[in-house]
Amino acid sequence: MPKWYDKYLSFYGKSYDELPEDILDEIKGKLANLQSREPLVSVVVIAYNEEKRLAACLWSLSELQTKYPIEILGVNNNSMDRTEQVYQRLGLPYYNETRQSPGYARQCGLENAKGKYHFCIDADTFYPPRYVDLMMEKLTRSDVSCVSSFWSFFPDERHSAFGLYLFELARDLFLYVQHFKRPELCVRGMVFAFKTELARKVKIRTDIRRGEDGSLALALKPYGKVVFLYTRHARPVTGYGTIGSQSLWQSFIQHVMIQGRGLSRLFFKKDYYEDSEDNLIKNK
Repeated sequence: MPKWYDKYLSFYGKSYDELPEDILDEIKGKLANLQSREPLVSVVVIAYNEEKRLAACLWSLSELQTKYPIEILGVNNNSMDRTEQVYQRLGLPYYNETRQSPGYARQCGLENAKGKYHFCIDADTFYPPRYVDLMMEKLTRSDVSCVSSFWSFFPDERHSAFGLYLFELARDLFLYVQHFKRPELCVRGMVFAFKTELARKVKIRTDIRRGEDGSLALALKPYGKVVFLYTRHARPVTGYGTIGSQSLWQSFIQHVMIQGRGLSRLFFKKDYYEDSEDNLIKNK
């Protein structure tokens, strides 16, 4: 049975010159039709050297089915390939952020977004049609500061659908248990949405190479709950950036070894984390 994201995979991994003009025109038109002059929701895509994946992501966003007025914005984070040309070809409003890191890219998007609610989007990921509305069902609650979702990987020649199912089942179970005491450790930037005013108040960290998403969730905890969606209707699909070139089994063993060193955290809350030296950005 075809998956909802199969057609987006036809663009995934292709260079700018390989993309069919007629479909690019279709995506451009759909993106333009979604843009509101007075958005309630800002959907912000960050991209660094994502020429071969960005168009597929934007294709999925162009087919969002939402009752909310939205804007879709892009951030080009100092890319060395033709990421910026993809933004231009599809007519998407975007900003250039030359300071390198996801934190700087997300902060740039936050500074330029108009919506009351802010959705973080990664350019190597596909989003299901009802993603925004399902996340908003929780995000609009007065006792909630931010929302995250679980995510899936698409099968390929090295990763079978059944293997991915088992891998994700084990991972999701661990994240579910962890979220009771340490929800900030379960948040990932590609599946993260929050209230814009609160994020501007606490700001996104730009002094670290990774972890800006969890750090923001931690900073938002005093203002409301960090909640999660578990429905597969709100589950984006992504590539293998968090697994890399290793097999699912190798990745699973690696995750078990890493997470097993600190299982006590499952039972205690924490309000402060020490940064590792290799994660700090020097000479900002």
